[in-house]
Amino acid sequence: MDKHNENCNCNEELDRDTVTLTLEDDTEIVCDIICVFPCQGKDYIALLPQDAGEDGEVFIYQFKQSSDEEFELIHIDDDAEFEAVSDAFDEFLDSEEFDEMFGDEDEE
Repeated sequence: MDKHNENCNCNEELDRDTVTLTLEDDTEIVCDIICVFPCQGKDYIALLPQDAGEDGEVFIYQFKQSSDEEFELIHIDDDAEFEAVSDAFDEFLDSEEFDEMFGDEDEE
């Protein structure tokens, strides 16, 4: 996971499966939305650049959705906050893997 150091602008609707990040140098990166998850009373979003492959670097931002269905991604500057959010994302991934391993047995 990366504490991505670039700023991003994003005005796309969340119901899409991708988000295009515009970095400070005007480079655009198309990312798949992995999930939106809560941590310490705030919402965060995990993004995986499409050209990164499965083992690529995940970008995590604080996520704020406005009432008009647009949203804002906020860079996480605080190291302690980033660690807590990274741990929450890891727990989410672990629970998803557990569900995939044992969820199929219930269907049989």
